[in-house]
Amino acid sequence: MSYPNYGPSYYGPPPQTHPNGTTILVLGILSLVICSFLGPFAWSMGTKALREIDHSGYIYENRGMVSAGRVCGIISTCLMLAVIAIYVIFGGFALLASLSS
Repeated sequence: MSYPNYGPSYYGPPPQTHPNGTTILVLGILSLVICSFLGPFAWSMGTKALREIDHSGYIYENRGMVSAGRVCGIISTCLMLAVIAIYVIFGGFALLASLSS
């Protein structure tokens, strides 16, 4: 069955879907909820996908998903680094306290 050709669309090309959009969003959410070590992966994959979306020239319908996953990855990474810094600081204080006594 062939469809008739009605000529060019007045609205431009149909929106595209980035293939990693759902993956980035899932990684970002999981990094906040379950495992903070997934945060840097969501952050870097989101940055790469947004760069691809911006340079492609097409409209992507899941740009919001990619952005949300990237932001969740950034937040999770910052929280993870803050927790590591707190452990290092208080671990250093505990080591100094044990050496001085």
